[in-house]
Amino acid sequence: MRIALLGFGTVGKGVYEIIKKAKMQTQGLTVSRILIRSGKKKILPEMTDSIAEIINDDEVDVVVEAIGGIEPAHAYILEALNHQKHVVTANKAVIAKYLKEFTDVANKNHVKFYFEASVGGGIPWIQGLEKALRIDNVDCISGIFNGTSNFILDQMSKNNQSFAEVLSKAQKLGYAENDPSADIDGVDIANKLCISADIAYNIKISDRDRLPIFGIRNIRSEDVRYFERKGYLVKLLGLTHKLNNEYDYVVEPALMRKDSLEANTPGNYNLISLNGETIGKLDFFGQGAGMFPTANAVVQDILDIKENKQHLERNFDEKVQYDANIFQQDYVVRANFDVKDLFKDFDLIEEEQYVYVHQISVGKMHKLMDFVLEKDPRAFMAGLPDTIQKNVISNKEIVNQGVIA
Repeated sequence: MRIALLGFGTVGKGVYEIIKKAKMQTQGLTVSRILIRSGKKKILPEMTDSIAEIINDDEVDVVVEAIGGIEPAHAYILEALNHQKHVVTANKAVIAKYLKEFTDVANKNHVKFYFEASVGGGIPWIQGLEKALRIDNVDCISGIFNGTSNFILDQMSKNNQSFAEVLSKAQKLGYAENDPSADIDGVDIANKLCISADIAYNIKISDRDRLPIFGIRNIRSEDVRYFERKGYLVKLLGLTHKLNNEYDYVVEPALMRKDSLEANTPGNYNLISLNGETIGKLDFFGQGAGMFPTANAVVQDILDIKENKQHLERNFDEKVQYDANIFQQDYVVRANFDVKDLFKDFDLIEEEQYVYVHQISVGKMHKLMDFVLEKDPRAFMAGLPDTIQKNVISNKEIVNQGVIA
């Protein structure tokens, strides 16, 4: 099986190195083409700066998109699929936006579009989710989807360092980009959660800009110390529930009890969970990024194509409505002004510089937090997932009693 790599950065190089190993060679995998930027020196005989050469090469079986970003990745993936080439990618940004389109075009051309590495890096999350869905309805997905943000929060806790100090360390170690916005503002998690929810609920999330997302840019070391005294560690989580024909979705800092699995997920590791009707809660733990963990997942997809292993088929057309206010939970807010009037409709508890807001819906909280940020751009908030779990159970009990249609 002949493979073309689009891009030769971290993921592309990782795939190339794995396939060069003797074990891969015996399985009949070879890299025959590598797309590089125009003007870049060709250091390997497989390299070309012409996408047309790759697309029109009848001997190329699989195209691995490793460019990243939206364009030209989107256009190149469509070209490859329309030329009856299988496509594998780890590009969560383009998948979150165009998953249904890619799936439809792949089906039309009788080829595969696989993307295991897009969520969780080397963790077999997508296939684990698909296997659960063969039997169960999955009604909850949650977890730590981003290793960079987890590394920052973990180091702030362990070393009593400031956000800026740890971010600089993460950049030097290669965990964070020069522009870390996607990681620290929750955008990377939002993309991964969109992909997961699309698969789990068989939907196409189209209004992604309206989804509630709050990152960790504003967290301070004194916040971390205060929460630890209360028995919590801060983690940046993605969370979605499905109840009947509605679903919610949020990315936000969360206070996790010190004995929880999330609180004990260290460094740049990920921990992603699902809840199914018969399987219950399943946790997936491992390295969520990095050259070889991500490349490993890409090569696993290539081998699945070679061995004609089918993945779960989804058409992403279920009529499930988004509602940011299905569930409620407690929140804690820190701001440099008195926020009590803004949250006057809710039970409040003040402690030091923090205000606890009791049982407010996720959508309402994020909208009110927008007003807080207008007055104090450095304000911070975090949810308490323990409280939302109680509401999930309560709502299910109400549904079972026939009170909610």
